[in-house]
Amino acid sequence: MFFAMNPILSGTFAFSWLVYVWDCYLARRQRNLIRSSAHPPKEVRSLIDEATFAKSRLYQLDKSNFAFYHGVYSQMIATAFIFGGLPVSWYLAMIVTESIGYTFDDEFIITGIWVVIFSLFNFITELPWGIYSTFVIEEHHGFNKQTPAFFAKDKIKNLVVWIPIVVLITVLLVYIIQWGGDYFFIYVWAFVFAVTLILATVYPNYIAPLFDKFTLLPEGELRTAIEDLASGLKFPLTKLYVVEGSKRSAHSNAYLYGFFNNKRIVLFDTLLEDGLMPKDEEEEKKEEIKEKEEKESKEVHKKVGCNIEEILAVLSHELGHWKFSHVLKNLVLMQAHTLLSFFAFGMLINKTEVYVAFGFEGLKPTIIGLIIVFQFLFQPYNEILSFVITQLTRRFEFQADSFAKELKQANALKSALMKLYKDNLGFPIADPLYAAFNHSHPSLVERLRALEDTRTKKD
Repeated sequence: MFFAMNPILSGTFAFSWLVYVWDCYLARRQRNLIRSSAHPPKEVRSLIDEATFAKSRLYQLDKSNFAFYHGVYSQMIATAFIFGGLPVSWYLAMIVTESIGYTFDDEFIITGIWVVIFSLFNFITELPWGIYSTFVIEEHHGFNKQTPAFFAKDKIKNLVVWIPIVVLITVLLVYIIQWGGDYFFIYVWAFVFAVTLILATVYPNYIAPLFDKFTLLPEGELRTAIEDLASGLKFPLTKLYVVEGSKRSAHSNAYLYGFFNNKRIVLFDTLLEDGLMPKDEEEEKKEEIKEKEEKESKEVHKKVGCNIEEILAVLSHELGHWKFSHVLKNLVLMQAHTLLSFFAFGMLINKTEVYVAFGFEGLKPTIIGLIIVFQFLFQPYNEILSFVITQLTRRFEFQADSFAKELKQANALKSALMKLYKDNLGFPIADPLYAAFNHSHPSLVERLRALEDTRTKKD
């Protein structure tokens, strides 16, 4: 009877669980592949030893099992929000608003308080999962470098930094929607676009350094080689940083950021082979003590790191993304998606039945309307878009590898990929159907095959 009376709600519920079951099926396929792969695939058998492959296999199985239970929890939370969670959280925000001297007509105040309540709820309920992932799974496999104190400080800092930013952006978004009239979607799109550009500038320069230490790469062979590579490609490199990611995790990475002629490169210190970064006497002593303690306590997964040629190959791949304007293409795609989504939202914003279906009688809170439409009603569209973006990103990754190959970096990139997969205990193969929906990066075997392909590819 309930579902018959609420076709919007029943449709949302049914599709949500359909997507969840589909995701479980895909995850099971990948898990079965990992379980059945007792030995490295032939393409990497000469490069990955049995011991490393076994560690990778166990690590991936642990992560997969964790993802399954976390997925069950997330689906339960989503279902709770479909069946009453949204109005309960909104009415709670109204009560808090009244308790601090405002009225129920102050939607902007209620919206800000609702964002705080939602953020704190998400923080508290996700915290046990984060603790388990960090101090059980990552710790067990030798990746975690955080102490409980560092972890707690990091989480609190995240709350203090991001909640005011999210509250401000959300309240401004609601204001623009209400102020903009029939063409609000154009103004909202412009606002979201401006926020995207501002955060892309502010985050790496002012927010990221609050969490991790960024230092300029000192003069030396590595810096000279990177600057020569950038100069040869006319990449407008202005700053070259090393981020101290080793205090957080043993996982490694590198990325580029910046607009126009103000580009920066960031290398994780975990990416670098030992000896590429100068260390002071105190730091060396700390590392010696730490290594001694690790040897005495248990065997941990040790990183290898990349040498200069391999780092140049990794950066050649990243510069391929710049050369082919992959970031710009993604930005254009997402802006088109944003404009279309807000236009569609404009046709639903005043539909009383949408709010009533989710438990709102006589109320049409703008932020709740956004949640209902974007997260629930648009879910079929979101799933299609996610699949398209995943496929597009995989194509971009192959193009970036091809660019590195054109720079005669194929062998060094293959060597770097092998080291990165070993250092990160990545699994070299993936179930094709699972990868099509979940892996934005091709598997190691796929990338090695493409790098070894002698045919010329023009995209």
